Amino acid sequence: MTQQSLTGKNIFITGASGGIGAEIARQSAAKGANLYLFARSLDKLTRLKEDISKRYSVNIEVFRLDVSDTDGIKTTFSEVIQKVNTVDVLVNNAGFGVFREAHEAAIDEIKGMFNVNVIGLMACTSMVLPVMRKQREGHIINIASQAGKLATPKSSVYSATKHAVLGYTNSLRMELSDYHVFVTAVNPGPIATNFFTIADEKGTYVKNVQRFMLQPDYVAAKVVKAMLTPTREINLPRWMNAGSVVYALFPRLFEVVGKRFINQK
Repeated sequence: MTQQSLTGKNIFITGASGGIGAEIARQSAAKGANLYLFARSLDKLTRLKEDISKRYSVNIEVFRLDVSDTDGIKTTFSEVIQKVNTVDVLVNNAGFGVFREAHEAAIDEIKGMFNVNVIGLMACTSMVLPVMRKQREGHIINIASQAGKLATPKSSVYSATKHAVLGYTNSLRMELSDYHVFVTAVNPGPIATNFFTIADEKGTYVKNVQRFMLQPDYVAAKVVKAMLTPTREINLPRWMNAGSVVYALFPRLFEVVGKRFINQK
């Protein structure tokens, strides 16, 4: 698949203040893309903008946005879209998780994860869909998770949100195929970011899987390389995705044989 040039393309990234969001921003700028970055921390976004601007001559604008606030999404995205007119790529990266057994998950915590990981993602997507359909081109990239394919203990709520993201993504891809708008699901395993500061309060999971963790720049490179190509899914690492395939085919066997592996939290 030959990638279109990203030079001058308008790329929207949510959750861009750190982790793979920030790395996607850096690597997109290196390819000449204009960046529109959204996150709750305007201070972090401003520092990222300054850092990127020192190295690349691209347009960068930053916006404070909590994607759990659907009214805020509508207001902010409307203002930006009215200004730029075209949206070439939307990377729905904002998200968080908390690892708890189902009986310990508070309702507010459950609502919070769904509001950010699912409703927020859908709200951001709904803002760019009319533009991309009218353009008859564009790319929506949803950062999901291997947890959306292979649920594990203590991630019932988080896995449920990512299952929802994958269902939405797969449907959206079919809806937009006649409009030449690409839709990609990114399903990484654990990534070495501050995600686990919230998700893994005791540090048990990080300790157990640290040697398997992906680096943010590696994941970002895969995402940026796929931009404006008809890539259906990005599954990282490959061996972990193989586990999800085996699980889909032989779920009972996997749950018995793989019990020790999936009980890492």
